[in-house]
Amino acid sequence: MKYTKSSRYALYAAMQMAMATEPVTVTQVSALYAIPRGALAKVFQDLVRAGLALGARGVGGGYRLARPATAITVLDIITIFDPPRAEGACLLNDSGAPSCEDLLDCRLRRLFDEVDELARCTFASVTLETLVGKPAVPAE
Repeated sequence: MKYTKSSRYALYAAMQMAMATEPVTVTQVSALYAIPRGALAKVFQDLVRAGLALGARGVGGGYRLARPATAITVLDIITIFDPPRAEGACLLNDSGAPSCEDLLDCRLRRLFDEVDELARCTFASVTLETLVGKPAVPAE
């Protein structure tokens, strides 16, 4: 499993939005996590396009979550930047090795597929609320 910097940046941004009571800015998150502003601005735009964040310009503007932190999982964020591998694609086949199609009974491929699936299931089970440790607000 290899995840891009964009996924990591998006998780930092989403965590900040989940903890904030008002919109967060690119400048705030960039300074807090030492992320280049340009890269982070693109990540925020991608989160907005994916429907996970809302953005507002101007004084008092910034970004906030589009849904409650209880309704957004780590997997929701990661798949924007690192979609699942194509079926049949092998994590081990990076150069010159026989393709997995040639090795129908590849034990390494099965192991890596299982580990990848476990990681995705774990990411799917962790919400932003859980990640940031924010207590649930009781319904009134």
